[in-house]
Amino acid sequence: MSVTMAEPAERSSTAGQRLGAPESLGVSTLEPGLRPPGQPPGRQVPMRVQLLDDTQEVFEIPPRSPGKVLFDLVCDHLNLTEGDYFGLEYTNHHKMPVSEPRNLGASCLFLPPTHLHCSLCFSFSRYLFALQIKHDLACGHLICNDTSAALMVSHIIQSEIGDFDETQSWHHLLHNKYLPDQDAIRDKITECHRKHVGQTPAVSDYHLLEIARRLEMYGIRLHPAKDREGTKLSLAAAHTGVLVFQGYTKINSFNWSKIRKLSFKRKRFLIKLRAEPNAHHDTLEFAMASRDCCKVFWKICVEYHAFFRLFEEPKPKPKAILFTRGSSFRFSGRTQKQIFDYMKDSEPKKVPFERFDLITCRIHIGSIPPHHCPLSSPVSHPVPFLPPLESPGSEESPAESPHHVVVNGNGSGGGTGTDSDIIQSQSPEGQQLSPLTSPLLTDAGCVRNDEDEEARRKFPTDKAYFIAKELLTTERTFIKDLQVITESFDSFVGKDEAFPDAIKTLIFSSYDPVYKFHQGFLKEVEQRLAQWSGRSNAHIKGDYQRIGDILLKNIQGLRHLTIHLQKHSECLVELERASRSSRKVEALCRDFEQQRVCYLPFNMFLLRPLHRLLHYKLILERLCKHYPPTHDDFRDCRASLADISEMVLQLQGTMMKMENFQKLLELKKDLTGIDNLTIPGREFIRLGCLSKLSAKGLQQRMFFLFSDSLVYTSRGMTPSNQFKVHGQLPLYGLTIRESEEEWGVPHSFTLYGQRQSVVVAASCASEMERWLEDIRMAIDLAEQSITPFQWFSELSEDGGVELESEDELGSSRSSLERQGHRGNTTVHVCWHRNTSVSMVDFSVAVENQLSGNLLRKFKNSNGWQKLWVVFTNFSLFFYKSHQDDYPLASLPLLGYSVTVPSESENIHKDYVFKLHFKSHVYYFRSESEYTFERWMEVIRSATCSSSRLLPSTRKDLY
Repeated sequence: MSVTMAEPAERSSTAGQRLGAPESLGVSTLEPGLRPPGQPPGRQVPMRVQLLDDTQEVFEIPPRSPGKVLFDLVCDHLNLTEGDYFGLEYTNHHKMPVSEPRNLGASCLFLPPTHLHCSLCFSFSRYLFALQIKHDLACGHLICNDTSAALMVSHIIQSEIGDFDETQSWHHLLHNKYLPDQDAIRDKITECHRKHVGQTPAVSDYHLLEIARRLEMYGIRLHPAKDREGTKLSLAAAHTGVLVFQGYTKINSFNWSKIRKLSFKRKRFLIKLRAEPNAHHDTLEFAMASRDCCKVFWKICVEYHAFFRLFEEPKPKPKAILFTRGSSFRFSGRTQKQIFDYMKDSEPKKVPFERFDLITCRIHIGSIPPHHCPLSSPVSHPVPFLPPLESPGSEESPAESPHHVVVNGNGSGGGTGTDSDIIQSQSPEGQQLSPLTSPLLTDAGCVRNDEDEEARRKFPTDKAYFIAKELLTTERTFIKDLQVITESFDSFVGKDEAFPDAIKTLIFSSYDPVYKFHQGFLKEVEQRLAQWSGRSNAHIKGDYQRIGDILLKNIQGLRHLTIHLQKHSECLVELERASRSSRKVEALCRDFEQQRVCYLPFNMFLLRPLHRLLHYKLILERLCKHYPPTHDDFRDCRASLADISEMVLQLQGTMMKMENFQKLLELKKDLTGIDNLTIPGREFIRLGCLSKLSAKGLQQRMFFLFSDSLVYTSRGMTPSNQFKVHGQLPLYGLTIRESEEEWGVPHSFTLYGQRQSVVVAASCASEMERWLEDIRMAIDLAEQSITPFQWFSELSEDGGVELESEDELGSSRSSLERQGHRGNTTVHVCWHRNTSVSMVDFSVAVENQLSGNLLRKFKNSNGWQKLWVVFTNFSLFFYKSHQDDYPLASLPLLGYSVTVPSESENIHKDYVFKLHFKSHVYYFRSESEYTFERWMEVIRSATCSSSRLLPSTRKDLY
C-alpha cells in the first residue's frame, strides 16, 4: 500500500464511477449523523492512495492535516460505515507498519474475534478482507502449507473466472501470480478448482476467508524480539492478548485479563502479570531492535486492548503543567462494543455492495475478514447480505453406530440394525406402512418406464426456465407450510377454550395476510411457467419466457407486509410464554406437533415467511448471474433483487434472534434437568456426540455447547425419550488440552473447569477439530461477556441414569410407541449417527431448502419411482405429489455422503446422484443439469458440515 503526491489534473475516476455508481455519500468513523468537516479554502495537497484492488484514488487535504482527515475522506468516499476496524498506515525505514499521517495506505487495524460474517454487518467490509487475503498470499505474508494455499487460491480463481475450464484455468494461472511458489503446486490448485462448480464469487470469498481464519498466522503481524537468554522470538498483538512466536509457531500467550501493565524502557518491552500462586516471574522482559520498535509495538497493544476490552473510548490523559513522564498516547475511536451497540440500536441504513464481474457477467458480494485491508468503491444496487454456503464434499463416514427406524406420528419404533434409514409416517387410513410393502420403500407395484415418460416431456432448454421452476416448486411447499399455521393449527386450537384468544388473534392476524398474498403470487407463477413450457410457446422468444416482471410486482407488494413479518417474532415469544404459564396450552401445542401435517417442530413453521425472503434473494441472484445485461428480463430481476435485499437487511437482526430462540426452544423439549435454557443472552453453538471417559471407560454422551456453558447428557429412560443432564462446565475460565498421548484414546482432549475436569473423545479427527474450534470460540466470547451468565447448578455424574446396554436402549425406544414422541429430531439423529451440527449448519440449512419431483431407485431394483421430494431441516421428505398435505416418509441425511454413481453401478442415466451411508444406498434422478446441481448443492450442505473442508486438507489448516 502506498500514498504518493499527485497533481490535481491527474485525478482518476473511481472504480464505482467507472461502473456507473452514483457519488458516494457514506459515513465512516465520525459520530452518527455527522460528516467530515468541509475543507477550508486555500492550498490543498493532493494525495494518491493505492488500494488493494490495484486502483488509485486521489484525495486533497490541507497541509499539516492529521491522518484522520485523510482517513475520513477515504471512508466517506467508499461508504465504509464500519471504518473503525480499518486505518491508514505507512512503512517506516525499519520496515515496520505504523500509524502516522504521511505516506499512508489502507489497512485493517483489528481482527474481529468471532465468526466474521456475524461480526461485521456490511458486505463491502467483508469483501475488503477477501482482497487482503489475496494480497497476503501473493506477498508471502500469510504462512500456510501447500494444501491450504492451493485450496485458497482455487477459491480466488473461482471468484475471478468462474467454473473450471481446463484451458482457461491453466492460462489464467500462467499469467497471474497468487503465490510466490505457485508453479510447484499448480496441479493441486487446478484439482481443487474442479470441485467448485456452480459456486458463486460470494461463496468463494466466504470459503477463502473461512479457511484463512483457521490458520495460525491469520491476522498476525510479527515484531522481532529476544528473550532474556537472547533467543530470537517474535511478539504479536491479538484480540485475546499478547502472543509469543518462535519462527511461525506460537509458543506462549498472555491474556489481557492476566496482564497488569504493559510498558517499554528504551528498547526493552515489559509485560507485568497479575500475581498468581506458583508463578516464577511476574514481569516478562523482551529486547527489541530499537526504542522506536518498542514504542510502535506498545502502541499497537494499547489499541488492541482498548478496542476489544473496553466498553467505551478511553478519556485522554490530562497534560502535565510542568513536567511530563511517559507517553500520552491513548486509543481514539469507537470500541468494538460501541460499534455493536450503535449497529444494534440505530440500525443505520446499510450501504449495499455489489461486485460486478465483467468477464462472467455475474453479481456477488464479498464475504468475511482478516488483517490489512485496502478499499474499493461499491456500485449502486443492493444485493444479498450473506452468501449461501457450499463446502467441498466429504467422503468421510462417521464411526459405526446403531441404526434405527423411528416413527413420525403415533406408530412404533424399530430396533437396531434395520435395512432402512427412512422414517415412515402413518397412512391416511391410520395403519403403519410396512418397510416391506410401502411403495416408498420398495419398487414393487411402482415400476415406471421413465423412457416413455421422457418422450412425453418437453421442457425449454434455457437455464432461466429451471431457475423459475425452482421458484414455483419451493413456493408450493411454502404455501403448504403456511397452511399448517393458518388452517391446521387454527382448526386444532380453535376448538379448545384453554388456548388464549389474544394469542390466536395475534398469530392469525400476522400470518393470514401473508398466506393470502402468496396464494395470489403462486397462481401468477404457475400460469407463467405453464405458458413458458407449453408446446405452442416453446419456440417463442417473447413475453412468456421471463419471470422478472412477476417477481418485481409481487416483491414490491410484499414490502407492504413488512409490518406483519415483524410481528412473527412476537408470535413465537408469546406462544412460548403461554405454553410456559399453562400446562393445557403446552399440551395442546405438543399434541398438534404429533399431527401428520406438522412434519417439523411447530415453531419452525413460524419462521418460514422470514426464511422465504432469503430464498427469493438466492433465486434472483442466480437469474442475474445467468442473464446478460442486455436480456429483456435482466432489468426487472435486478430491481427485484435490490428490493428483496433491502427487506432482508431490514429484518436480518430479527431473523437471527428468532433462529437462536427457536433452536433453544427445540432443545428444551429434548433435554431434562434444565429449567432456564432460554435465558436472555444465551446463544446455541453446537450439539453432538462425544465419548466421556469415566471409571467405567468411554461412554457415549450428548454434548450441548452454549455461549456460557458446555452441558453433557445421556439418553434417559423418560417416557418422552429426552436426554438427561449429568453436568455442565461454565465456559468462563475453562481451558482445553489435547490429551491423546496422556490417555491413549484417539481424538481425545481434556476440559479443565473451575470445579472439575472432563476427558472426552470424538469419533474422528475432523469431529474433534470442529468441537475444539467452537469451544475455543465460545470461551473467548464468555470471557468478553459484559454480564456473566447465571450458571446452572452443578449436577453429579454419579447421580445420572447410565444407559449402556442394548436392552436398555431398546426399552427406551419402545417408549416412543407409548408417547408418540417425534424421534427424528436433529438431536436424536446426531445421537444415532454419532455426529454433530452447529448453529452455522442450521443457518446454512435455512437457506438451502428445495422442492421438486425426483425419480428414485433402490440399489437392487430396476425401475424408477417418481416422488415429490422436499428437502429441509437436514432431511428429505417424500410425498406422492405436491398436493399431499403430509409426507409419507422421511430420510434424515446427517452422516450420509452424496456422490455420483460409478461406472460399475450400471446407472446409465443422466443427472443421477447417489446417497449412501454404510449399507444404505439410494439413487435419485433429476430432470436437468441445473436441478441436478441444485440437489447436489443443498444435500451436500446437510451431509457435510458447513465448516467442513476436504478430509485431506482440513487437518492441515490448524
